[in-house]
Amino acid sequence: MFALPLTPHAELRPLEPWMVEEFLAHMHRARDHIAPWVSPSFAAADLAEAGAVLRRYADRRAQDAGGIWGVWLEDVLVGGVLFAAFDPRQGVCEVGCWLEPGAEGRGLITTAAERVIDWAVTERGMRRVEWRTDTRNARSIAVARRLGMSKDGTLRDVTTVGDRRIDIEIWSVLADEWRARPRRDPAARTDKGEIDALTSAFFGLFANADGARPDCFGVHRLFVPGGIVVQGGPRPQVYDLDGFAEPRQRLLTSGELTGFAEEETWERTDIFGDVAQRLCRYRKRGVRDGEPFTGTGTKTIHFLRTPEGWRMTAVAWHDDDH
Repeated sequence: MFALPLTPHAELRPLEPWMVEEFLAHMHRARDHIAPWVSPSFAAADLAEAGAVLRRYADRRAQDAGGIWGVWLEDVLVGGVLFAAFDPRQGVCEVGCWLEPGAEGRGLITTAAERVIDWAVTERGMRRVEWRTDTRNARSIAVARRLGMSKDGTLRDVTTVGDRRIDIEIWSVLADEWRARPRRDPAARTDKGEIDALTSAFFGLFANADGARPDCFGVHRLFVPGGIVVQGGPRPQVYDLDGFAEPRQRLLTSGELTGFAEEETWERTDIFGDVAQRLCRYRKRGVRDGEPFTGTGTKTIHFLRTPEGWRMTAVAWHDDDH
């Protein structure tokens, strides 16, 4: 069985029906996290359902109409990528992904998606690769952007998930655009990709806009032990991770602050061997005590390469209005 390296500690491998027990164990870890974004039939709850998922994609693969690959981190299945649709005659395919929360912030999905898109374009002659996602799925949209895709549009109220109707964004990249992407050596792409994903995951922890669920204590997954967060201004404040996370989790789940999200508007990342620094500008929006607000600011983020991948060591931020 082949395996493609994604990072020094992660591989992309075919996900096959005989792996059903491993896939189900992974689903038990991932289910609550991915359930808002995947079809109910994919988030298997028992061996029968898990087997049905893997057989469905094996059948598609046999018919040259799809396929599924898993991402193993330290030899543990943590997520994967798939072709939800694959039409060689039309030259069009659709890529999808999923990942359990403990593996976020390492650039694994972006790198895995690059691998299968490369294969689809260079080996199978695909002319158009699509990425379809719920408009509320900020992490999925961030991956589409990192892959160099363009947003084609939004299908409004197009399908039902549970008891709600959802809008679907369609992103795509054409073969000529994919081939024209700047090519970096794999180590550089992996380092920058991991740092991009780590930064995106950090911003995502503190969002409750558009159906996002705040997970402020997730900073422990992204930082080295002993990491700190510094608020700049006339009276700087230094927080340990729990001291930073606890009041923000309370604020974002109390109803006092709603519709909140932050996003980068500019960044510069410098990598020096096993350490890195990222300077970024960001904007934020939300509704506090019934009053909408927006703002901008600057963050400086420091990173360290660890045996488990890149991790944050410190974040300092300064809001422009302070």
